[in-house]
Amino acid sequence: MNLSISRQESFSRGELLLRTLFGWLYIGIPHMFMLAVFGIWSSLLGFLAFWVILFTGRYPQNWFEYQVAFRTWAIRFNASLFNLIDGYPAIGLRGTSDSVVLAVPYSEDANRVTVLVRALFGMFYVLLPHGFLLFFRFMASYFIMAIAWWVVLFTGSYPESWHGFNVGTLRWQLRIDLYMSFLTDEYPRFSGRP
Repeated sequence: MNLSISRQESFSRGELLLRTLFGWLYIGIPHMFMLAVFGIWSSLLGFLAFWVILFTGRYPQNWFEYQVAFRTWAIRFNASLFNLIDGYPAIGLRGTSDSVVLAVPYSEDANRVTVLVRALFGMFYVLLPHGFLLFFRFMASYFIMAIAWWVVLFTGSYPESWHGFNVGTLRWQLRIDLYMSFLTDEYPRFSGRP
């Protein structure tokens, strides 16, 4: 999995203020509504994919592509909410962004045993340890986002290391999501690094 969110050299202060005051209205509501609608289908496909993998040993490619497109859309939305990018995030599965790129390689074969183990015990060996650490990582990210908001407002620039840390937080969360959704057999690293 490769997620990159490009850091802009300069950010729009006006757009930052507009996003902060009215972003919930013009970004949040339409995206969350549509993501919820498409998320129902994503959840259904994820449930069906579990059974298909269990019996055939492979994730149907068109379902896989839908799941990756859905997650790419969600990451574009989150990158905007985290103030990591300027501009309105594209709505839809076919939306694109020059700043946000997600690549998840499709594998012809899925490991049936690990899929079954994830479904039965993933809560214990994936979600609990990662969730515990990621909770603190998100707290740090929210703190950095709050400070970065002021830095961007006064300087027009998002500090590079802070941007990298917040992108790493989204990357770590996404790795867990991909693993638990059977889109990859690679156990997620305890890191947000690429």
